[in-house]
Amino acid sequence: MKASTMLFLLGYLMVPSGARILGRCTVADMLYRGGLDYFEGYKLENWVCLAYYESKFNPSAVYENEITGHSGFGLFQIREDLWCGHGKNLCGVSCSELLNPDLKKTIELADLYMLNWTRNCQFSDTLSRWLDGCRL
Repeated sequence: MKASTMLFLLGYLMVPSGARILGRCTVADMLYRGGLDYFEGYKLENWVCLAYYESKFNPSAVYENEITGHSGFGLFQIREDLWCGHGKNLCGVSCSELLNPDLKKTIELADLYMLNWTRNCQFSDTLSRWLDGCRL
């Protein structure tokens, strides 16, 4: 394999230096303090699970889906075309506001995108593991 190809792959796989991955309990604590425990009937475990499967606890994550043509932003990978971008913008915020590690805007807008559950989190009987060892 050529050196340039190898460098490209390494650069692609590395996390950007400005990115800050949050710990599971940190995410749980921030979402708890933000009022998401039992918000709209969903337990805190659901929200923490969703954050993991959507962004691996990276509040600065941006995912571009080449197949559907949409991008997802932040901890919950909020879709640009519906919630924060130049499309419908149902949240009334810019997508960049959803990339802040303080999670303030992400939490404020939770009721608008709460229906975006992954099959891993909605009905799982192992949800309690997402809060194991966390002091809330």
